[in-house]
Amino acid sequence: MLEAALLGVVLLAIHLYQTRNMVKGEAPGFSARLLDGSPVSLQDFRGQPLLLQFWATWCPVCNLEQGSIDAIARDHAVLSVALDEDTPAEIRKWMSGEGVRYAVIPDPSGQIAAAFGVQGVPTSVIIDAGGAIRFVEAGYTTGPGLRLRLWWAGR
Repeated sequence: MLEAALLGVVLLAIHLYQTRNMVKGEAPGFSARLLDGSPVSLQDFRGQPLLLQFWATWCPVCNLEQGSIDAIARDHAVLSVALDEDTPAEIRKWMSGEGVRYAVIPDPSGQIAAAFGVQGVPTSVIIDAGGAIRFVEAGYTTGPGLRLRLWWAGR
């Protein structure tokens, strides 16, 4: 029992360290363009919980999550931010090859990621219907774990 408690404390300490610089409270507003050039704003998602996913095509851990993120996007609001220097056409080609179709904002300069305090990918941010950040996860997160957090943020 003591070993399990110690493991829990270590995992909590790692989580707190990884998310130490993340923004808390109200999510920073932003406007951007999706891969297809259409405008999008964080304000567009008010009234519903949102998964804001920061990732990159070169990230092997991000690649493990892609199927889960795509499946979640069929049932929930998902907006992703690609921290790649690739062109939008290259990102679209990569997505097509992976068979995923969720909304993507290219952020080659990392401006949106910096506004949220993201220091690495993948990073998942769950924003509630009122625009407040409810959960932040750095590193791999399971699909069921993300769905549970979205459900909780919608309560």
